Amino acid sequence: MIPRFGATPEPARHYRRRPGAYAILLREGQVLLTHQEEPEPEFQLPGGGIDPGEGPISALHREVMEETGWTISTPRRICAYRRYCYMPEYDLHAEKMCSVWLARPVMRVTAPLEPGHEAHWVSLDQALRLLPDPGSRAAIEMVPGRPSRDRRNCR
Repeated sequence: MIPRFGATPEPARHYRRRPGAYAILLREGQVLLTHQEEPEPEFQLPGGGIDPGEGPISALHREVMEETGWTISTPRRICAYRRYCYMPEYDLHAEKMCSVWLARPVMRVTAPLEPGHEAHWVSLDQALRLLPDPGSRAAIEMVPGRPSRDRRNCR
């Protein structure tokens, strides 16, 4: 069973399933986050929706490049979780099916390509404080070599 994080879905509401791929990129004890200005300012793991006909690895590479300007290699899926949310940029209530991948950052080739995004290297502890999504925080807790404090880790 895939764990659920965040708000409980409203029984009468229709949610569109939206698969996504998200990256944990580590370098010298820090993780790369993206800060997105719109629809409201927040830090996130780099990643996003998997487009129709696109595989999760291709989506991961594309999303990381768009949101951070970095290339990546050797992605390895570490967990998956679901969350229900409203996506104002699409006027959509979504059941997000999030797969989280541990990957190696290779090289920054450009500034973030998506308007309103900035890339930030932060400590793992700082990431736990900055990320509003509890599923993303649970994934950070799963980073190899890091003692787990949250026993509801994504699977």
